[in-house]
Amino acid sequence: MSATTLVTLLDHHRCDPSNSPLSSTLLDQRRSLNILELGSGTGLVGIAAAATLGANVTVTDLPHVITNLQFNAEANAAVLAANGGTVHVAPLRWGEADDVNLIGRDFDLVLASDVVYHDHLYEPLLETLRLLLLVDRKGQSQSQTEKKETETVFVMAHLKRWKKDSVFFKKARKLFHVEVLHVDRPSQGSRVGVVVYSFARKPQSLNSALANVSLT
Repeated sequence: MSATTLVTLLDHHRCDPSNSPLSSTLLDQRRSLNILELGSGTGLVGIAAAATLGANVTVTDLPHVITNLQFNAEANAAVLAANGGTVHVAPLRWGEADDVNLIGRDFDLVLASDVVYHDHLYEPLLETLRLLLLVDRKGQSQSQTEKKETETVFVMAHLKRWKKDSVFFKKARKLFHVEVLHVDRPSQGSRVGVVVYSFARKPQSLNSALANVSLT
């Protein structure tokens, strides 16, 4: 459900960018965007982003999921080529700095859907986001640099399932400016709908205190 919401928003942005909830995160459309997807699963969101935005997308997941991701990317190669998009596949274990270093940090946007579910993964996910959003291309925290060349933003579609989800957002707000971009009405039989959030770097004046903040 969360992935479907994100795909729908991407398509709406393509059709009417000026009225899109994603407009604040997709400002520069004069060039191909570089997008990273976390916890891609089947790759639906990443492939859709490449096709609808003509973007260069890297889809990621655990190493054992990569074969299926590669198959899906190749199966959609013709559609992607026709729309000017590309999809690359790479393994990425949350919380592993070496994996982030291999992929790099040259991304305009990081996407994810339905990734907040196991509480033991909250801190590894937040650490990966810290490395992607608060660390520059040379591996330095932004407290040591003036500003990243391009500010990376994380956009996440989330369907709240457990009360413990609030723990993740409490930890996230220690590091990032968290904003609600869009809310879907609950589907029939559900109490809550999908919420789409953006996570961005906090103001520079607060950065030195936040780049290495403890999440515990």
